[in-house]
Amino acid sequence: MAINLHQLKTMAQDMLSKNSDKIEQGLDKASSMAKSRFGKQSDKIDTATRKAKSFLQKNARGNGRPGQSGR
Repeated sequence: MAINLHQLKTMAQDMLSKNSDKIEQGLDKASSMAKSRFGKQSDKIDTATRKAKSFLQKNARGNGRPGQSGR
């Protein structure tokens, strides 16, 4: 059974675009929980959350390229 990577990528992007608001809510909840446990690291947690949201937005639109970070 061969895996069609293009089809898999298209399906993932479709799921991201349809559920990006729910994923962002999950990122916010995870960020809040992490900050409550590791408050001294809140700036790093905020940075990671921003990068994750940026990655999500780029890839939900199909603009992300494999191997590149969300910088």
